[in-house]
Amino acid sequence: MTDNFPQALYLNRKLTQRYPRSVGAQYLRGVLAWTMRRYGEASSSFRAATNIQPRFAPAHFGLAAVEGEQGHFAAAIPHLQRVVELEPEFYFAYFALSDCAWHLGRKEQSVQYAKKATTLAPSVVDTWIELARAEKSLGHTEATLDAISKAAEVAPDSASMLAVVGYSYIDLNRLPEAIAPLQRAARLAPRDYLIQSQLGYCLATTGQLDAGISYLRRGASLAPNYGPVWEHLGLAYQKKGNHRDAVKAFERATQLAPNRRLPWQHLSEEYRAVGRLQDAERAAARAQSLPAAKRNAGAKRV
Repeated sequence: MTDNFPQALYLNRKLTQRYPRSVGAQYLRGVLAWTMRRYGEASSSFRAATNIQPRFAPAHFGLAAVEGEQGHFAAAIPHLQRVVELEPEFYFAYFALSDCAWHLGRKEQSVQYAKKATTLAPSVVDTWIELARAEKSLGHTEATLDAISKAAEVAPDSASMLAVVGYSYIDLNRLPEAIAPLQRAARLAPRDYLIQSQLGYCLATTGQLDAGISYLRRGASLAPNYGPVWEHLGLAYQKKGNHRDAVKAFERATQLAPNRRLPWQHLSEEYRAVGRLQDAERAAARAQSLPAAKRNAGAKRV
């Protein structure tokens, strides 16, 4: 398909030479040039279209796209503002304005533009994701979570969106609230090791040990080289009093993350529980040789 673009652009140049006052020809040439990253030609073509028909919003949006694609976000904003002046119901222009403002550090403006986009297109999941990003940049935790939850409502069959909701609750140390969206995500994506592992972590941490172990084991089987899931599987076995399985899990965790202190500490405890005192001493010494884990006020995600 892309092989046809050079030929199409060549033919369109001929068309604009023959019909220089054709808005459609100039606009199409701009689109083709933009697609091929010929930004100078794209900009001049879009500008020619706006000179012919100043109220032709797609050409103004094309000018914004040329600037945005090159990271010229401040230069893109006036063109986008012209678009919303001409097409006030065009949600994507507000979406793009939010993105530009976010890149420029204009966080309040980014939120306001994103809110307008969600008002105009409440059924478009990307508008809610954009709003979540803008709210997060301002440190608005609840507003961010609300926007993410709205995105998941708009896309109820999206495992990734449901997972983001769950992960957000985990980051807020609200593990019980993370379980429901993660359970739905796990049903939709049974082969996603991270979703299975996170759900297992939440269940085990909130006292649902058998269910938590089941999901953690599934996560470990899907990604056997993913160290954190083995550590949390070991902790779940430890809470359950299943010391032999806890030893195996912590041994695997220390193999995969030999420079983390906590797995070695837990392994030392479990060696003692099964009577392997010399191994316990060696694991404890290894733990002491490693730096202590940094304290974190939030929950520790798998």
